[in-house]
Amino acid sequence: MPQNLLEQLRRYTTVVADTGDIEAMEKFRPQDATTNPSLITAAAQMPQYQPIVDGVLTGAKKELGESANDKDVANLAFQRLAIAFGKKILAIIPGRVSTEVDARLSFDTQATIAQARNIIKMYDHEGISRQRVLIKIASTWEGIRAAEVLEKEGIHCNLTLLFGIHQAIAAADAGVTLVSPFVGRILDWYKKDTGKDFHGADDPGVQSVTRVYNYFKHFGYKTVVMGASFRNIGEITELAGCDLLTISPQLLGELESTQGELPRKLDPEKAKSMQMERITVDKATFDAMHAKDRMAKDKLKEGIEGFSAALVNLEKLLAKRLAELEQRAPAAA
Repeated sequence: MPQNLLEQLRRYTTVVADTGDIEAMEKFRPQDATTNPSLITAAAQMPQYQPIVDGVLTGAKKELGESANDKDVANLAFQRLAIAFGKKILAIIPGRVSTEVDARLSFDTQATIAQARNIIKMYDHEGISRQRVLIKIASTWEGIRAAEVLEKEGIHCNLTLLFGIHQAIAAADAGVTLVSPFVGRILDWYKKDTGKDFHGADDPGVQSVTRVYNYFKHFGYKTVVMGASFRNIGEITELAGCDLLTISPQLLGELESTQGELPRKLDPEKAKSMQMERITVDKATFDAMHAKDRMAKDKLKEGIEGFSAALVNLEKLLAKRLAELEQRAPAAA
């Protein structure tokens, strides 16, 4: 009996679920999972997860005291909520969960380091080993420097919002565990910029991830590549063989329901024999390459602003929910 595309993909690639929805993970049983403020916001509004949200909110309020305002409670609750969802996710999957540092800290190395350490401390308090957690940090120069410090402390990092080869090389040189190049967002930019559509191997997002993968394997970096942000299953099948791919439940479903042959497209042995030039990326080179790469510059800025806005929305949602809980509490309490 022929295998579906998802079963075949798993032969070459570690499949990661790009969702905060626990039920979707139970269905598809990925190796790893990744979340972000947008995904946690969506999950937090689902009725089945309301007890988790309410428990985190009341715990944060209790910790900060009755005089704390709802905004401060909501900010603490967001961090706790990420850990609460991470803990539930880790009870289902055998691998690692990615938990994100506040995107508003993307240009502050020291603040990123401090929050990452705090996330690991909270997981440790829940009895979860740091080996099962990846700290998600935006691929700014400052974020990469933070990740370099954290990796030396045994805190593993996932460098996200990665669009250009300069970001990838700087991250690998810093010894980060994993990078997440964003396939679909690159495609979005080129479609808008050129007015054309792209398919298969011509997709600029696919080409970007392929270049990063081949560069890392050619030069023997330990940093692994996780393609992210897919728009269709064609992008996924073109990257069969990538170390990891993080895929939404909708596209996991499409792969599972599609029959056909899935050949391996990315191969470490082939990458080793390719001709390519090594690039040294210091801050001046990073800044120059970033300024020259309009797509990477636009999408990194847009991504940080988008994740920051999602975090603000989540904090507002949590503050509103906290006010509702307080109104329901008996007056005598």
